[in-house]
Amino acid sequence: MSPLHPTILPGATIGVLGSGQLGRMFALAARELGYRIFIYSPDNDTPAGQIGDQEFVHAYTELDKIREFAQQVQVVTFEFENVHSDSTSAAAEFAPVRPDGRVLHTTQNRLREKTFLEGNGFPVTPFRRINSLADLQAAVQDLGLPAVLKTADFGYDGKGQVKITAVDQLDSAWRAMNGAEGIYEAYVSFEKEVSVVAARTLKGEFAAFPVFENAHANHILDITFAPAAINPQLAREAAELASGILKKLDVVGLLTVEMFVTKDGRLLVNELAPRTHNSGHLTIDACVTSQFEQQVRAVCGLPLGSTELRRPAAMANLLGDLWQNGEPNWAAALEDPFVKLHLYGKAEARAGRKMGHLTATGDTTEEAVRRVTEARQRLLRR
Repeated sequence: MSPLHPTILPGATIGVLGSGQLGRMFALAARELGYRIFIYSPDNDTPAGQIGDQEFVHAYTELDKIREFAQQVQVVTFEFENVHSDSTSAAAEFAPVRPDGRVLHTTQNRLREKTFLEGNGFPVTPFRRINSLADLQAAVQDLGLPAVLKTADFGYDGKGQVKITAVDQLDSAWRAMNGAEGIYEAYVSFEKEVSVVAARTLKGEFAAFPVFENAHANHILDITFAPAAINPQLAREAAELASGILKKLDVVGLLTVEMFVTKDGRLLVNELAPRTHNSGHLTIDACVTSQFEQQVRAVCGLPLGSTELRRPAAMANLLGDLWQNGEPNWAAALEDPFVKLHLYGKAEARAGRKMGHLTATGDTTEEAVRRVTEARQRLLRR
């Protein structure tokens, strides 16, 4: 790196905006490499804060506190993208923010994100900006039904969106937006959903993990496995798409590209996440370098690690629903020696809340999926 951008070596302090499970696993990886970790979020005793050296408990809008935080670290990254751009700008006055706040600004708003992708020639589903019922009616005329209406800002895990299948749903769909700006997306007839987690350094070094195949339940990721069941050419195209997006956005750090594989074998970019990703959790147990270690390497200017998949692997999310009849049977899940358990340190289990995950490896992806699915079922054994 240039003298203006020296490598941030082990022993330095990394600041993290956000304090959830992604920050927790990032902090664990950073500690293994010898870094100190400061966590900033509005909450205390958080999954990440339990691992970090210090927990700053303030609102993201308290810019003076953000500045105070940034003065005590050598680099700032994030595990939660719904942080206002003013906050990242305040932090950048005292420490580099990676990925840059401009990346965050683009990816945290669905309209800005889709406009960026379309404007730079990346394949996306057709969409329209929605600011009124008239806009929604015009979009139906242009793009047809079924379709999905989403809020432009602050959506994840299916929040802030509704599928529209008939014209008589338009009034209620628009009212549900409560005046928020929206985006109308043509419905994609897809075969499967995949994702690519990729890293890029300040020097432009790029590395992508194997393509992950994802299955969702109630709009929340349920099972991921790798390698994805797609042909090698499509896997190369997915990695090339990710490379082009990271380069065009000038990402320093990690970015996840979620994609649809259409029934006729094309890739469409669905969403971007400028951070590690739920679908990449299996890298902890299955890859030479985990996505979290890779984020540390990328934001600190270290050489990127190998993304090689040691064995086929699968990950199953553990949601709070599993606790409804008492504590899950952890010992039963771990009867299979190829199953690994990761819990996030959250005090309260709620339906739909991500509490942890299981990973399994196998000789084939089918074997890995079977193992992780059966292990999750054994959690309910009484």
